[in-house]
Amino acid sequence: MYLITTKLSIMKTQFLLLLSFLLTTATSFAQKYEYRIVTTVESIVPNGIGRSRMISSNETRDYKEFTTSRSEEDNSRNSSDRSDIRVKAFDETKLLNFYNLGGIRFQNIVANDAVVTSKLNTMAEEGWDLTFVNSAVESDGGKDDNVGIFITRYVFRRAKK
Repeated sequence: MYLITTKLSIMKTQFLLLLSFLLTTATSFAQKYEYRIVTTVESIVPNGIGRSRMISSNETRDYKEFTTSRSEEDNSRNSSDRSDIRVKAFDETKLLNFYNLGGIRFQNIVANDAVVTSKLNTMAEEGWDLTFVNSAVESDGGKDDNVGIFITRYVFRRAKK
């Protein structure tokens, strides 16, 4: 009986050591990702006078360089220079406006869908996974409001190499 109890105790200890090892090393094997955002801005301005584009950055920015932490004791304002935040290297793809002189133009919408689909397929081929899609509209607010956009952000991620 003593031999069985000792053997079970050794097995239990080995199991606990193995479990402990796996739990402590699991975080080092966690997948790390990089993210990329593609934005479409499609004009919903009447008469086709707006501008529509698909844009994506070719530069990176570290948000920490432009961030201040405020508190009750330190309420100083963020003094980041806007020119340091601006990105000058980006891809800009022309899209068609939703409206022309005749009103809403469905051919333009489907043409934009084809161009955006091409971008999404290219990014998928490059190993990017579409993770989130967010859309918003600022639409016609009445007779005197001749501005409006439909904006969509596509958030991609892929495993870091």
